[in-house]
Amino acid sequence: METTGRVGPQEAPASGADRVVDGYLMAGFPWYGLDEAFTGPRWLMRVGAAADGTVEHGSTGHGDEPSFRAESGPDTLRFTVVVTVAARPVRSSPDGTGVLEATSVSSAAWLAGSGLLSCTWPARMERGLRQQWLDQQTAIAWELADDLDGPDWSTLSLPVDGVPTDFRYRESEYGWVLAGPTTEGVHIGAYGRGMSAYGLGFSVIKDISSYRH
Repeated sequence: METTGRVGPQEAPASGADRVVDGYLMAGFPWYGLDEAFTGPRWLMRVGAAADGTVEHGSTGHGDEPSFRAESGPDTLRFTVVVTVAARPVRSSPDGTGVLEATSVSSAAWLAGSGLLSCTWPARMERGLRQQWLDQQTAIAWELADDLDGPDWSTLSLPVDGVPTDFRYRESEYGWVLAGPTTEGVHIGAYGRGMSAYGLGFSVIKDISSYRH
């Protein structure tokens, strides 16, 4: 699979308002979120950057913020997280000693899949077993993202900036994941739990500071 590496989104929204939003403002590409039909809370997670500081991807949250400190537990949370990944060609590494692989829709699918796992692991599982479970499920998510044309994925058409777009989509007991292209030089992925993916729409975020951070 073409990707810049197995670096998933952060497990929870980051603290430090200025630092968080600054990361988004430094990106050389547009960010995506749910469109205006969604009227609930919106919040930011941290961006992912290359070794030279170039912003490569980030996630915007909608609905409840995933947290295992919540007394109600993860099963009652309703959220959708949208992952934006810069479309990059194969390019030289910052130190000039090698090359970085291109990003693709599979990259967005991987980041979305690993993001879903990071906030839906079994809270009652013993700590040592939990890490084994997470490692195993993460490897499966990687393999699934590398085979978007395989039988584990279906096609779901959703609007992106008002234009019907085909996404690769799959469901599991932990939630759902989807990924697809845009016309704005980025790939987008999404994952969620408690909120149906059917009927969602995505659009470019006009003012990233409108998201809580």
